[in-house]
Amino acid sequence: MQQPAFKGRTREAGSVAVEFALVALIFFTIVFATLELARMEFLLNTLEEVTRRAASAAANVDFRDAAALQKVQANAVFRDASGPLALGTPVSSDNVKIDYLSVSNATWDLNHMSTLPSCPAANRLNCMTNPDADNCIRFVRARVCASMDGDGNCETLPYQMIFPLFNLSAMKLPSAETIVPAGTLGATTGAMPCP
Repeated sequence: MQQPAFKGRTREAGSVAVEFALVALIFFTIVFATLELARMEFLLNTLEEVTRRAASAAANVDFRDAAALQKVQANAVFRDASGPLALGTPVSSDNVKIDYLSVSNATWDLNHMSTLPSCPAANRLNCMTNPDADNCIRFVRARVCASMDGDGNCETLPYQMIFPLFNLSAMKLPSAETIVPAGTLGATTGAMPCP
């Protein structure tokens, strides 16, 4: 007589396990989706800060010094050496692109400079002679790009999820860009223009 009561409890235990599995599936999907959305918001805010840090530092660093520019890129992603942004895969210091802009005439059109002055002192002389010339660095721009062509066009990075619950491989990271006025560009007081 006691066996039927035992069989009933087994059936209830089985249904509880199925109900728990269904509720757990929904619960963990919501938790992981919330974490992924929080990471996406983190990236949106952090990419703006990365470009701000890179542009403000590059405005006062010699544009010919590759080691100094690599240090600026690493510092922009909160690192001491080259590497990825924490919780920001696929963003790394190599994706922080710095370029220099001139201003066309009085229209204030910013142009990517493919040919830079020979040194910071020469840039200062060029800007004193004609601030609207194509050989005068007036602004520094920092962006987060997968790659940048010779014309200064930036290709955005793909978004990589931490929890691959859904296929969002076509989604791109938003473009982040900061433009600041050129500072010293590494020029020292009294330096002679280079040839």
